[in-house]
Formats: sequence, C-alpha cells, structure tokens
Amino acid sequence: MKNLSVFYTTVVILTWILTVDSIAHDEVPGGPQKQPIALVGGTVHPVSGPAIENGTVLFDAGKISRIGKSVEVPKGTKIIDVSGKHVFPSLFEAHSQIGLIEIGAVRSTDDRREIGSFNPNVKAQIAVNPDSEVIPVTRSNGVLLALTTPSGSIVSGKSAVIQLDGWTYEDMTVKSVAAMNIIWPSVKSAIAYSPSGSPERRGRSSATGSESEGTDSIGQLKKLFNDARAYQAAIKAKSKTQKHDLRLESMIPVINGELPMMVTANDLQQIQSAVAFANEQKAKLIIFGGYDAPHCADLLKKHQVPVVVSAVYRLPRRRNEDYDTAFTLPAQLSQLGVRYCISGSDRSETWNARILPDHAATAVAYGLDQTEALKAITLYPAEILGVDDQVGSLEKGKDATLFVSDQSPLEITNQVELAFVQGRAVDLSDRHKRLYQKYQQKYRQKRELSK
Repeated sequence: MKNLSVFYTTVVILTWILTVDSIAHDEVPGGPQKQPIALVGGTVHPVSGPAIENGTVLFDAGKISRIGKSVEVPKGTKIIDVSGKHVFPSLFEAHSQIGLIEIGAVRSTDDRREIGSFNPNVKAQIAVNPDSEVIPVTRSNGVLLALTTPSGSIVSGKSAVIQLDGWTYEDMTVKSVAAMNIIWPSVKSAIAYSPSGSPERRGRSSATGSESEGTDSIGQLKKLFNDARAYQAAIKAKSKTQKHDLRLESMIPVINGELPMMVTANDLQQIQSAVAFANEQKAKLIIFGGYDAPHCADLLKKHQVPVVVSAVYRLPRRRNEDYDTAFTLPAQLSQLGVRYCISGSDRSETWNARILPDHAATAVAYGLDQTEALKAITLYPAEILGVDDQVGSLEKGKDATLFVSDQSPLEITNQVELAFVQGRAVDLSDRHKRLYQKYQQKYRQKRELSK
C-alpha cells in the first residue's frame, strides 16, 4: 500500500508539472529600457488631445519625456521611423480575469475565487500567473493594460491594475489594489431610490432571487461594514482584547472612502439599491455591467458614479427590447453625461479580452463618436480606476506603455506592429500566430506532395 501511495503521489506531481509547463508561454518579457527611444514620423494619438500628424514620441527610463511635432532628439537616442503608422496609448480592459485562469476544465489553472461569501482580504494581484498564454494573445491586439478581478459570492476581493509584460506579478503590477469587487443581489426587494431620490423599499423579487435572499445579502453586507467600523475604532483605541482580523482590516479603505466598490449590477433596481447603499455608507462606487444605467442617469450623475459597460456584444435582457439595446448603451451614456468606459468582460474575461477594440468599434457603429470610443478603452478606464496619472494617454511624464499600428484599433483589420510597456519592447508573438504559421506549413507541404 505504501508503494502504491508513492506511485499515485508521483503521478499527481508529474501531471501538475506537465500541465504547468504546457500552459507557460514562450515569449520573453522585455528588458529594461537602456537608451532613449524616439518614434518618429507617424500620426500620434495622445487621446487627451488632438492627433499630431508627422509627430514624435520620445521616451526614456520607461517614461514619456517629450511629445509633439517638432521634438529635439538627444544624442544616443534609438530612432524608429514609424512614417505612415499610428501611435496610440495602450488599450485598457477595465474588467477581466487575465492571469487568474487558463483552462476552465483544469482546476489547477483556475485561481479566480475563494471559498465563502465574504472575502475582502483576497488580492487578485498575487494570484496572477505571468506565464499565462492569454497575456501575449491579448497584447498582440494593443491591450497592454487590464484590471484583473477575483470572482465569487457577494464580496469577491480586491482587483488590481496590471500591465501585460513582466517576469513576476510584481513586475506586472501598476496598482495593487484598485477596487473592492461586490456582486449585488439580483432582487427587486432591496433598498432602492424613488424618482425623487429618497430611499424606498421594493416588494417584488426578481426571477433570480427571493425577497428574503436579497434583503439578507444586503443585511450581511451592511453588517460587514459596521463590523469593519467597530474594528477600526478598536484598533485606534489600542484595545488589548481586539484580535487581528484580516477580513475587517481589508474593509477599512472602503469604509474610509479611499477604495471604491466595483459593484456588478445591471437591473435598474440593482443599480438604485447599490447607489443607496454606497450613499448610506459614504463609500465610493463604480457600477460594472450597467445595462439599465441610462434609466437612472440623473441618479448616477448626482452621486458621481461611473459605469464600466461590461460588454457591447450582449443580448437584450427583456423580450420587448430592441435587438441593439446593448449596442447603443455607450452612446446613450455619453449623450446623458454619465461617466463610463467600455469593457468586453461579459463576452470573455480571458482569451477574448483581445477583442476589446471591437466592442468599442461596434459602439461607434451604433451612435458613439469615434473619438469618444477610443477614450472609452484608454483614458476613461484609467480615470475611473485612479491610474490616469500613469497611463491612459500619451503625455509627458506618463508611462511609455503604447503601441504602433498600421491603422486605428477600431478597424478590425488593424495590425499592431510594435508595443512597449514602460519603455520595454514587447514580444508580439503568441500562440495564435504560432498555430497560424504551423498550419500554413502543413498545407504548403500537402500542396508540394500533390504535385
């Protein structure tokens, strides 16, 4: 029996090693920037301002030092001619699970959630796998920045802003804690806002939850906030009886209004309830999903609540709605003056995060201004997540996290030709390209044999 146990243990270990090895990508992270680099002659799109024809972007030590039409390039600068090309800041996926899951059917590659309903102490940052095959696939389409987010029930944990290049999760981290992620109960019975803006009760339940389930969940969440305040008071008073509690300690930035809650909510009642709760708790709020956000635009503007549109490619949620209701959502929010950005998370939080610009392009086809669409996947997510002093646009002093392409990323035929993350040159090869080359060779050989 002992030998059999050793045999099975050996098999499990070897299987784990082979699985991990098989999902590690081949691309080598870029080395530190050793000399100034100037991208010269292309059309520069700062996003925060008008495009610059025949412009230059100069960056050194990972930061943009100069940008404009007539830029003096210092000696020792590596000059890259990008004439006829376009220079953009990195696209920014505002909600994903990049680095947290590789293959859904392989449990050892899935680190998205922890057991339990309340896990505010969970940090997505430390679970990120820098060798994920998803990373090179995603950045090949200009998406070099992403919010990676844990999932689970009610309070999922803290999400992090990462850049998609680096040897370790520390190398990849832009902001280790960007939001506390909460899934709001799908019930119509929770506290909501009346049209006048005052709290009221909804008596009916939704199809996905009962009245008691909704109120119980919100009651538990309220208790968590109250416990966190009591814990903070005990710590300040230097209570000798108060034991260290990592869960409650993780809630302190939230109750102090320093860390926003990113609440998953799509129905009108969910959004109203989340706003009422955040207002009551004096907490910052970001709505993720936001399908019904146009119906409570005044409420969102009044309380300065931004919306992360979870996807443009979504089906209508109700039988009587137009087929393109979700397609027009970004345009509606823009016209109504609600702060927003576009994600593609509802369609895919991992492998298809690369099609983020296609969501923005579809929003353009359904009424969104093209300049706004580009901001919605670059500058706006950076502003909403509090990293716009580092990324989101091409400006002096910001990170040199950018890419060069042959046309706008909103064009489906766009090809990214160069990319840099904090000035480090990014390897743009990936699994998809290798498979394409492999099967090109297959059919080339078959054609030669048939001659």
